[in-house]
Amino acid sequence: MLAAMPNMLSSLFLALFLALLSGCALSSEERRASESWPLFRGEAALSGYSDLKLPDSPALKWTYRSDARTASSPAVYAGTAYWCDKRGKIRGVDREGVLVFEFDMETAVEASPLIRDSVLYIGRIDGRMAAVSLAARDTLWTFETMGQISASPNLAGEGEGLALVFGSYDNFLYCVDLRSGKELSRHETGYYINGAPAVRGNEIVFGGCDSWLRVIDLRTGRASDSLRLDAYVPASPAIRDNCCYVADYSGNVYEALLRDGKIAKHGKIATGDAETGAFVSIPAVSDRMLYLLSNDRYLRAIRRADGSLAWKYLTKGNTTESSPLVCRDRVIACTAAGIVTILDADTGEALWEFDAGERITASPAVVGDRFYILGSKGTLFCFG
Repeated sequence: MLAAMPNMLSSLFLALFLALLSGCALSSEERRASESWPLFRGEAALSGYSDLKLPDSPALKWTYRSDARTASSPAVYAGTAYWCDKRGKIRGVDREGVLVFEFDMETAVEASPLIRDSVLYIGRIDGRMAAVSLAARDTLWTFETMGQISASPNLAGEGEGLALVFGSYDNFLYCVDLRSGKELSRHETGYYINGAPAVRGNEIVFGGCDSWLRVIDLRTGRASDSLRLDAYVPASPAIRDNCCYVADYSGNVYEALLRDGKIAKHGKIATGDAETGAFVSIPAVSDRMLYLLSNDRYLRAIRRADGSLAWKYLTKGNTTESSPLVCRDRVIACTAAGIVTILDADTGEALWEFDAGERITASPAVVGDRFYILGSKGTLFCFG
């Protein structure tokens, strides 16, 4: 028995080593997937919801200062955070806070990027949508519109039929082939399109400055339904399950039930007044709640079931285009004063706060065990 012990121990150690090796390989793959926030709001529905858990006691891991003003929100691809400043320079900073990518488009940019298969897609103020290879550091294609592009593009379709959808100030919503940039369809509206479209299956949903909420069928490129709102829509809709939520500039919040490309049912889930002010950010939607920042400085939690107010929290500073984000049982919100707050999603209790020292208009990005905040002066903050 004693003589057999070394062989038994060797077998045990070998098995343990192989198990650890297998676990490490799996963890590396999982980490690569979890360390991507490839598009604005994290996913095509723009719901502002993530299953990732925020750190219990967030600490500032590092900052990267570009000293170049930006209106972009960060996108994260394989652990590297990318954004573009207002002069058109794209930067990529790795998980250690080191600059690893630079590309100058030499034109003004306000939009946020989208990244797919190592290609970064971004709209420009000169009206062009550009596809930039991260590997080759070169432009693959550009698509020209006749008005500025201020919002992030979105992905629609699947497989070989993947398409890029985005709006322009020339009043058109465009759908172009992801790989070639060739136009697939366009849909004309009555005025500027300022926000990113939300996507659910073959349904592309967006609002505009003409006060209409529209549903476009990806397969035909035509409007399958529309809804007239009380005021123009400065931001994007958010979709959760089969429900679409959108806020207008008068402070009204609408719920629209989507079914087979149609708005099967709709109504106001909240009515604005002089005190509420306008909504210029995008709702964040969980299973039970809707979270919104309004111009009266409050973050509101509204119950989806009946539209009742669950709680409201007075933020420190005016709100901006920055949109709240829900991570399981926590909500993260940013203000124009540079205050980042994490709250309990059920009670509205403030659990953590950080003063960035500069204005924030970007929306947060959450990846793995950390989250990123981008200030308007071009400072990237990494918390973990």
